[in-house]
Amino acid sequence: MDIVTYVILGLVLLLIILNITLLSQLKNKRNTGGVLDLLERLGKFEVSINKEFSLFKETVSKEMVGHFDKVNDKLETKLNEINNKVNTRIDENFEKTNKTFTNVLERLSKIDEAQKKIDSLSIDIVSLENILTDKKTRGIFGEVNLYNILENVFGDKNESLYRTQYKLSNGFIADSVIFAPEPLKTLAIDSKFPLENYRIMVSKDKSDESRNLASKQFKLDVKKHIDDISSKYIVEGETSNQAMMFIPAEAIFAEINAYHPDLVEYAYRKRVWLTSPTTLISTLTMILMIIQNIERDKNASIIRRELNKLGIEFTRFKDRFDKLSKSILTVNKDVEAFNITTDKIKKKFDSISNVQIEEDNITLIEDKEDE
Repeated sequence: MDIVTYVILGLVLLLIILNITLLSQLKNKRNTGGVLDLLERLGKFEVSINKEFSLFKETVSKEMVGHFDKVNDKLETKLNEINNKVNTRIDENFEKTNKTFTNVLERLSKIDEAQKKIDSLSIDIVSLENILTDKKTRGIFGEVNLYNILENVFGDKNESLYRTQYKLSNGFIADSVIFAPEPLKTLAIDSKFPLENYRIMVSKDKSDESRNLASKQFKLDVKKHIDDISSKYIVEGETSNQAMMFIPAEAIFAEINAYHPDLVEYAYRKRVWLTSPTTLISTLTMILMIIQNIERDKNASIIRRELNKLGIEFTRFKDRFDKLSKSILTVNKDVEAFNITTDKIKKKFDSISNVQIEEDNITLIEDKEDE
């Protein structure tokens, strides 16, 4: 309830009280004149009360309207501020949500690309598995790895340092040879990939008996490869007294060195180096550095020889320059003496010329006196 309602209720109560008072006085009054007078006074009072009430109501209404307008303006201002803040927060939250959504989409696209790569990799693994199960394709795989390593270390088709599919005088063709400096000379490298029995040997799904049998067969396979390389690619007088066996799988190379030292010893006796991709790169890099140092030493000796020749020529040049300098000094002295003589002659000519001028002046003076 507002204040106007309270005022109206108060006035109504006042009128009720006055009416009650009037009735009580009417009961107490005995004469009609007094009653009429009282009624007249009550009517005037009621009229006055109505006027005052109307004025009060009008004043209160104006004040209330002004008050309501101010309150309405404040409320509108506050509502506008709240609305602006809410819009700002909504825009900020929308921007953050948009960024989050964009990041999610980017992550999803990356996940999708990764999934595609994984699918492609799984296909490649299956293809590689199919390649490695066939002995011929497995041999080609090892040769390709060997050629890539040679190309990365020595450069593409650098036939002065290495060649592939090189035929020796005994008719055998090595996968590659390296033209190394003394004492290595021509060093043959052949790729071997003993994978079949190795798989059985390390498989946990096989029985111990099968694994032991595969381990024995694996050793026989490796020894056979070592024997083949030693007998085919070590040719006295043509190649080095050593050769290299390239194993394209690091796991097989690690298995041999960690658990089969007898195979390493056997290869050493047969003068065959066992290498993996990592160790072959290191070995070839070392050989390349040796070749480069030898070439540098050769160039250094040539430079030293040429410098000695240049020193001899410079000594001759210095002797000849000294002789020329002495000749120039002699000529310079002669030129100075010639200049001195020239100056003396010039002075003589000047003095003679001065004497002639004086004689002419004397003759002119005597002629004037005779006149």
